[in-house]
Amino acid sequence: MKNILKLFISLLIVILFSRCKNNDIIYKEERPNILFILVDDQRNDVFSFEGHPIVKTPTVDKLAKNGTVFTNAFVTTPICAASRASILTGLYESKHNYTFGKKPLKKEFISNSYPYLLKKSGYITGFTGKFGVNIEARDSMVKQMFDYFKPSRKNAPYFEKQADGSMRHSAEIRGDQAVEFIKNQTSKNPFCLSISFNAVHAVDANLTPGNDGHYPYPKAVANMYENIEMPKPALSSSEIYENHPDFLKNSLNRERYFWRWDTEEKYQINMRAYFRMISGYDNVMNRVLKVLKEKGLDKNTIIIYSADNGYYMGNRGFAGKWTHYEESLRVPLIIYDPRKPTKNSGKKSDKLALNLDISATILDIAGVAKPKHHQGKSLMPILNNEEVEAWRHSFLIEHRMEYDKLPKYVGIHGQRYVYVNYYEQNPSYEYLHDLQQDENQLKNFKDNANYIDILQKMRENCKFLEDSIKK
Repeated sequence: MKNILKLFISLLIVILFSRCKNNDIIYKEERPNILFILVDDQRNDVFSFEGHPIVKTPTVDKLAKNGTVFTNAFVTTPICAASRASILTGLYESKHNYTFGKKPLKKEFISNSYPYLLKKSGYITGFTGKFGVNIEARDSMVKQMFDYFKPSRKNAPYFEKQADGSMRHSAEIRGDQAVEFIKNQTSKNPFCLSISFNAVHAVDANLTPGNDGHYPYPKAVANMYENIEMPKPALSSSEIYENHPDFLKNSLNRERYFWRWDTEEKYQINMRAYFRMISGYDNVMNRVLKVLKEKGLDKNTIIIYSADNGYYMGNRGFAGKWTHYEESLRVPLIIYDPRKPTKNSGKKSDKLALNLDISATILDIAGVAKPKHHQGKSLMPILNNEEVEAWRHSFLIEHRMEYDKLPKYVGIHGQRYVYVNYYEQNPSYEYLHDLQQDENQLKNFKDNANYIDILQKMRENCKFLEDSIKK
């Protein structure tokens, strides 16, 4: 009996030392490293592993081959400021209330962000690249979020002059800084490094296209795609564009279309340059992952890869993102966990995954409890092949930025139906899409008599979800 009691006490001591609760933060032994890679303006289908006929992305392909690909991954607001705030905080735009032109993101939300909580729990935290979010008490909060913070300068050119006088591409600088961070890590403390590429965001100016057009690419990829004819966008007919209401036909999406895609010369130059930028950051990712392996840290580093929003690339006669269509909202999302058995490699999940889920997933990986008000879900149960029947079947989509050429909207995206209300139009303008009947969203079923009940249900569900999110 005494031996059993001693064994019980020993086990209890082990549990107490291996798990320590403090302000809802749970520390676990042998916590993995986390490498979170975020790119800008790239939708989910522009990768060679997805069967794209032209673009080459061998590093991302390898992550997809060995990890889990979320085939239904979305952002809830397709613009970088709001989306990056959602990624940091795990909150919808209508909850964190941050986008361009708004007041800084509140300190209370930042103090529940993934880097803040990870640093507090003992992780070494690093960031390089486009931060993209203005926050309250920035200097103080950044120190509490990151041990290593190397943000790119706002509106900095893609090529930056170095100390030796040479010019270096922004993506390559991100790689240099990531390598510097990783080389300084040991196995003593786990780390979380966020690499936030400004690529493949365009230069926002009405330029006369040169060799690199609106998409300056690293010299290392300058000869890629040189003699390849760029195919026209799948949804490029004038009829598709003309079918839009005036407030979309005259939006920023259309204005910037004339900057980049409206002539054959512009289209060919800019599309080649865009693909080169993609291959350029893919090269940088490969260099970073090699250093991770050289340091012996690759076997215990989980890699998350995603984008902050989708991209039109000339579809529907549009440039940019910003609206409710799939091209705007769909993003790549891959999670590679080297600790998983190889039988899990190349797995695909069709569960609805959101940019809100990234923060919850990172916290779960680190063994840190998700704050109660976070609105995302950890994706780890899916990676662990657990039963996840109580998963979301829909999510809110919204765009609240105050800008006359970007019409505001709110809607709900389900697995089959998408409802959206451009609520500031007079009168308000609604869309109802049936993705099963019309996967390209070329029809509006809002006035179809067969969809009256569905329309009303989607309206009600949208209102209920919007109200619950704001609480």
